[in-house]
Order: sequence, then structure tokens, then C-alpha cells
Amino acid sequence: MKQRIYIDTSIVGGYFDKEFAEATQALFERLKNGEVVFVVSDLLRQELVGAPEHVQALLNNYADICFEPVVLTTEGKELADAYIAEKVVGKTSLEDCQHIAMATIYKVDVLASWNFKHIVNLMRIKGYNAVNVKMGYTSLEIRNPKELIYYENE
Repeated sequence: MKQRIYIDTSIVGGYFDKEFAEATQALFERLKNGEVVFVVSDLLRQELVGAPEHVQALLNNYADICFEPVVLTTEGKELADAYIAEKVVGKTSLEDCQHIAMATIYKVDVLASWNFKHIVNLMRIKGYNAVNVKMGYTSLEIRNPKELIYYENE
């Protein structure tokens, strides 16, 4: 079975960012090779609306079978609100919390992000997972793309 990787907006933007391009493009190569499926939310699509045209168009370069679409439900909104209520992050990080909630609810294998402040951050990850367990969900793996690509044996 293919690994299901939830991607947030930072992954799409990271494809074109000098600092993150190499690892992000390698992750997209895994997608192209059919090794993984990207779980893509309606929230990500909404966030891309204001992005430059080439960033918006990136996902269109891949077949629909490369993606598993998911939507933000009432359950997801409630879980995201719980992260904020438990002070894992502040209210200004609501959309980040919604990404994490969707990844949790849809039971992805891993959430990939370049957002080190609010998402790929050990203290935050522990907080999100404490809330997940408290509310009856499983823990969520959260990684940056460098941890999700294969390196040649040297």
C-alpha cells in the first residue's frame, strides 16, 4: 500500500523555494513514481488561491490518482479548536490546526510541512498528540520532506 502523505501549503510553495526545493522536489518525484499519495485538503486549495500562478498550477502537473482529496468537516473544526483551547498554539494558527486535525481524522501515515514554528516542532507535536489521545484519536506523525525521501547508499 502506498504511503499517504498529507501536505500543507508550505510543501507546494517549498517546491519553488531555494532553501526547500531539493527535498520538496524529491518528495514530488516519489509522487510521480507512484510510491506515495498526497492527501490534499480543500483548505490547501483555498490557501493556494492567493499564491503566484506557477505555485497554484503545480498540483495540476500530476494525475488525479496521485491525490486523495479530503475536506474540513465539523469534526475537524472541533479538533482544531481543541488544539487552541489546550494552548498548543495561539488563535492565529487556526489554519495550521485545521491541517493537523484533518491529517489526524483521515488517519494519514504522515503530515509533511516546512512550517517549523507551528507544525514541525517537537513541543507542538507533543501538544497536538496529547490532545489527539485525550479526544480518542491516534497520534500523528509530523515530518519535514527531508525525512520522507530516500537517499542513495554511499
